[in-house]
Amino acid sequence: MISRAQRTPLGEWWWTVDRLTLAAIGALMLAGVVLSLAASPPVAGRLGLDPFYFVNRHIMFLFPTVALLLGVSFLTPKQIRRVSLVVFVISLIMVAATPFFGQEIKGAKRWLVLFGVNIQPSEFLKPSFVILVAWLFGESAKRPEMPANAMSLVLLLTVVVLLVIQPDFGQTMLIVLVWSALFFMAGMRVIWMFGIAGVAGVGLMVAYYTVPHVAVRIQRFMNPASGDTFNIDIATESFMRGGWFGRGPGEGTVKRLLPESHTDFVFSVAAEEFGVALCLALVALYAFIVIRALLRAMNNDDSFTRFAAAGLTMLFAVQSAINMAVNLHLMPAKGMTLPFISYGGSSMISLAYTMGMLLALTRETPSGAVLATPEFEDDADDLAPAGGRV
Repeated sequence: MISRAQRTPLGEWWWTVDRLTLAAIGALMLAGVVLSLAASPPVAGRLGLDPFYFVNRHIMFLFPTVALLLGVSFLTPKQIRRVSLVVFVISLIMVAATPFFGQEIKGAKRWLVLFGVNIQPSEFLKPSFVILVAWLFGESAKRPEMPANAMSLVLLLTVVVLLVIQPDFGQTMLIVLVWSALFFMAGMRVIWMFGIAGVAGVGLMVAYYTVPHVAVRIQRFMNPASGDTFNIDIATESFMRGGWFGRGPGEGTVKRLLPESHTDFVFSVAAEEFGVALCLALVALYAFIVIRALLRAMNNDDSFTRFAAAGLTMLFAVQSAINMAVNLHLMPAKGMTLPFISYGGSSMISLAYTMGMLLALTRETPSGAVLATPEFEDDADDLAPAGGRV
């Protein structure tokens, strides 16, 4: 048992970290293992692999995921800024290199093969980008003379251009949405809202007329009769087949028909085999994490910590919502994973980095204020208006 009286790093962490959020994340990881057992064997069989190939790899990825999640949650806001800057620079270079050296899958080059392992650099670019933008918006609130908003816009345009080249419009949309939300929190004028919406609309139209697979996905979503909609039809039908309590583990048919049943459509597998009840439980877990993190972010007096925690939470929330919306045919397919549930090493480790930073930023002092832990009070000068260093 960890005593409150012992002022050790582990003791400080245990009594200040949001243990309920940590438990909810653990529940999602456990659900991911169960659903991997349910969804991935047929996919592995179609590829000529061992039936439990993806299950074993999913469990293998959990070890670095948990280690990274816990390790990052010990960091201070100052350390988070510095680590994020390094991760952002490395990820940006890798994203820029992907169109030239990346592995092409389904017409897009989003993965690099390093030491025999497929890595999607954009997954690590997202959370580090949010931290840097949060720092810029925080500094803008403290020092109006600093061109922080312009710098954040340059960062956004750089990231968007590199992602569009791949192309990866799902990640692009996610990053633009989170950046816009943070910009709004930082006091964006109404005219900027219309400007950003207009630019996004123009960008969508350009993508529609210049990128064939984007046009096909939108057309199929708007008019199912315009093309093959077998995958999404089967995915949505699974909710009807499963009913409230499902057909039972191993009794589903979606996983035998969909090539991405262990990634993009794992939510549909859950609906058919375990029922709408489990899907609602997963939604409740995601909502609990998001609402709790946003409430703790709102109670923070430091602008950087507040923006960063809110941005990471929105990143997690929007990605979850997009995946579930695609499964329910509420939006065109995006190829985005369901956090901690879908198979994918890059996604899981990136999410561990994201949620580890969120846990670190929302740690409490004994008095209840959401700040850095007491042992790091000496770093307060780094958060003061005069100390705007990364």
